[in-house]
Amino acid sequence: MKKNNLLRIIGGEWRSRRLKFADAPGLRPTPDRVRETLFNWLQVQVPCSRCLDLFAGSGAIGFEALSRGAQEVVMVEKHPAAVAALRENIALLGAQNAVLVHDDAFRYLQRATGAFDLIFLDPPFHKNLLEPLLEAIFARGLLSRDGMVYLEQEAEASIDFARFNLQTHRSTQAGQARGLLIFVNNL
Repeated sequence: MKKNNLLRIIGGEWRSRRLKFADAPGLRPTPDRVRETLFNWLQVQVPCSRCLDLFAGSGAIGFEALSRGAQEVVMVEKHPAAVAALRENIALLGAQNAVLVHDDAFRYLQRATGAFDLIFLDPPFHKNLLEPLLEAIFARGLLSRDGMVYLEQEAEASIDFARFNLQTHRSTQAGQARGLLIFVNNL
């Protein structure tokens, strides 16, 4: 791990804790400012929620959710070095409500059970994975009725969320990454 591969937990029980993350190709932790904005949006939804962090990478979002009172966070990551760093950070924090799954996101979605209140999607950019991921999530009924999805995509990308009966609640942009908080349109 490179010396500068550190992230800081923004709020909650582990606020200001610094965690090391792996030097893996394409791994880009969600920046502090974006995470702070996201968790300000989700301050009511996170406590006692069941969360899924696909493409967990550094664990920045999953650990932030746990720090702020999530009941459980399932972190799915396939890169071995990232998994090793996540395992070390789970042990370091004593994060008993973290479930680490070393697997491909699509393979995991095929066997996942139970609905999640919050799903965090941050797949590698420029691979057109978000729509197939949303299809798999909804085919398996993995988002709770009042659940929300936070996804990060390339700033120029466009997805027809109406196709999934989803609508955008909030959005933010940092550099080339755009973050969207979306929910099922229950009307």
